[in-house]
Amino acid sequence: MHRITQKLQNMARRKHRIRAVVSGTTERPRLSVFISHKHISAQLIDDTKHSTIAAISTVGAKAATGTMTERGQWVGTEIAKKAKTAKITQVVFDRGGRQYHGRIKALADAARAGGLEF
Repeated sequence: MHRITQKLQNMARRKHRIRAVVSGTTERPRLSVFISHKHISAQLIDDTKHSTIAAISTVGAKAATGTMTERGQWVGTEIAKKAKTAKITQVVFDRGGRQYHGRIKALADAARAGGLEF
């Protein structure tokens, strides 16, 4: 098996393990993070209603500049602002199979600084 195929399969396994435990409710939605090579996006998801409450992405955002870690910080602060307007203070963090390090940690720290608890 090729190295890249193996990496993708391992990521999918980790993601499914996390999603088996982490679930969002109306009072405490799931903060789901997706990172591609160029962009970062985050969503607040209510899994009981199967709906997205708020979402933010660096795609098309002129304010999101700099390194990917800086973009992650920007996404974290913006999702915290949107959560505040939706009157959400507590969330469940879904790192999407990635290690809690670097870009993911920067996003989570910025969201915590913006007023989210998880």
